Amino acid sequence: MATGAYRLHRSLGSRIADVTILGVLTFLALVTIFPFYNVLIMSVARYRDIVQTPLYIWPQAIDLTAYRMIFMDRLLGNSFLVSVVITLGGTALSMFVTIPTAWALSKPDLPGRNWLFMVVIFSMYFSGGLIPWYLVIRGLGMLNTLWVLMIPLAFNAFFMILMKNYFLTMPESLEESARIDGASNPQILVRIVVPTSAPIMATISLFYAVARWNDWFMGMLFIRDPMKLPLQNVLRRVVVEANLELGNVMAAAMRDSVMRIYPMTIQMATVVVATVPILLVYPFLQKHFTKGILLGSIKA
Repeated sequence: MATGAYRLHRSLGSRIADVTILGVLTFLALVTIFPFYNVLIMSVARYRDIVQTPLYIWPQAIDLTAYRMIFMDRLLGNSFLVSVVITLGGTALSMFVTIPTAWALSKPDLPGRNWLFMVVIFSMYFSGGLIPWYLVIRGLGMLNTLWVLMIPLAFNAFFMILMKNYFLTMPESLEESARIDGASNPQILVRIVVPTSAPIMATISLFYAVARWNDWFMGMLFIRDPMKLPLQNVLRRVVVEANLELGNVMAAAMRDSVMRIYPMTIQMATVVVATVPILLVYPFLQKHFTKGILLGSIKA
């Protein structure tokens, strides 16, 4: 009897705990999702609905005028292409630099390995400062070019350390077997190490891609041509400075009495356009993400 009562009590307590945890997690999920939902709803809202409804939560009708205006605008469309180019190109360049560096530093017999690793660690905490950095960029002739959005940030020491730690978990027998078969170091890296390291490759690629897509600081510092600005710089001007006259097409549309657009609708639609492309990448890399970041962080 006592055992049965204890089991019943324990079962009831477990159910209450499960319901409580589920409720808390559901609440946190709603709190997290609601800002995205609000941005999406505001981006497709009609002008009169927003004006008449103080708290706009559910759309009475869907109006895609803001999106049409965005894609009609030359500056926004061009900035979207610029962001795609620097994201793809910058991520490829970063991986090209990071993979060999991490693989080499994972080898205990590398001459000067500890000294080289200390140089990498030093770069994480100290820099020459913004003005010397600007002078170096100008001296290299990269001002107002797309290269300045990719080359200076091609290497990230923290991401390299994660990849290096992942390589340390790989069995040495893989490389030894390849060497017995006559493979050189570049062949081992390209044909053995990279194909068998899909989790960390996907994880670090995602980190680099998100950093490139969301970066606006480099464009603000080094880009003066409006047609070379990435999407985040244009988005910042729309949202922060509330500058709606981004181009002749949009300015003319805003002056048209037929196309009445609430200013926040344009801002929210721009946020959606800037967020959705990089958000769509996550489902394809999710299965590798957890394993890659876990194995890359547990072994020094």
